Amino acid sequence: MTEGLKRGIGPLGAALITFNGIVGAGIFMLPGLVHQAFGPFGPWLFPLFGLIMLLMVLPLAAAAARFDISGGPAAYVGSAFGPFAGFQAGWLFTLGKLTALAANANVFASYLSGLVPGLSGPVATAVVILLLVGSLMAANVAGVKQSMRLLMLVSVLKVAPLLALAVLALLMLGGALPPPGPFPPLSEVEASALILLYAFVGFESVLVPAGETRDPKRTIPRALLLTLLMTSAFFMLIQFAFLAVDPPLSEEAPMIAFGAAIAGTAGATAITLAALCSLAGNLHTNLLSTPRILFAMAEQKVLPGWFGRVSAAFGTPANAILAFGAAALLLALTGSFVWLAVVGTVARLVLFLMVYASLPKLRRDAGEPALPPLGLSLALLIATALCLWAISQTKADAWAMLAGSVVVGTLLFFLARRGRAATLD
Repeated sequence: MTEGLKRGIGPLGAALITFNGIVGAGIFMLPGLVHQAFGPFGPWLFPLFGLIMLLMVLPLAAAAARFDISGGPAAYVGSAFGPFAGFQAGWLFTLGKLTALAANANVFASYLSGLVPGLSGPVATAVVILLLVGSLMAANVAGVKQSMRLLMLVSVLKVAPLLALAVLALLMLGGALPPPGPFPPLSEVEASALILLYAFVGFESVLVPAGETRDPKRTIPRALLLTLLMTSAFFMLIQFAFLAVDPPLSEEAPMIAFGAAIAGTAGATAITLAALCSLAGNLHTNLLSTPRILFAMAEQKVLPGWFGRVSAAFGTPANAILAFGAAALLLALTGSFVWLAVVGTVARLVLFLMVYASLPKLRRDAGEPALPPLGLSLALLIATALCLWAISQTKADAWAMLAGSVVVGTLLFFLARRGRAATLD
């Protein structure tokens, strides 16, 4: 089944997947929150938390450097601990991404209705979501190279207005950046730490389509690490610009207020268009990446073979893309993604821990010492501690939802295995 896939993702494509996985809707809310909490010190928090996230990413990059097949965390965990663990990793990844796609599709419709008031209301919202997700599904089925071209386009349309307005804002300062001010109390940093850490997640999308990436053992780790550092710098620049303008704080749309303060209605419109492109890029990345988990699980024989079929015409896992897109549409149109939202964050952290735990086993299976070299071992230890700390901040309802999701995943695993066995018989 894998022979029909085309390795159409190069270093730039992997970087775009990483960037668009991270930069979605959050960039249009985060500057206001950080400015309100930290003022002049706000921009400096992004390189700080970028380096913290780098420690969490290093073990994931080390795992990615061992695989040239699709599946990402499902492949890593499955290879280390067997098909049941791999299925649970893939299930949690897919569930979290389904919820994110459904939520962001609704946010896209909301932003668009602000730009075109005639598109408000439940019927118009449903039509917008159908057209948006349907178009992105079609683009992803049509071929990985076409998907990369579209991702490049929306990335440019997202970044260009943000950079242009940021440069204008900094010119308003006359080229002089404000001093950072005193380091905020640790209690204040800790209170906002989760928000700042979660601003960087989404990078894991690039781990999944390794089977369609050229030289994935080198390309994916490099894209992860370099793009994370560049995204930290991008966030820092936007925060400096927000600080320079110091717009009236708007809880609902701080970046639109930022654009309006610089260039009036044109600036606000530019930010809205950038937000639409940012959301489209994030949705497109999700539809590009996550179906490859379903494809990989079929390859591992823990899902029906139907999910692993490659389109002869396009060289893409079309069935997996259509199934994932249809499920996301169902959640988006019915609003049923809301009750799943609480599980998305904790599921991602548990998923990271599963990959961290798999790394020593993967090394041992390859005939290497189980413990990585000192630097990577320290990163692994710190990353594990950070995940455990973040998990400890999770509310009980998220844990209950996670437990329910694992139970559902267990049932699905045995049903899928039974169905596959019956098909083979």
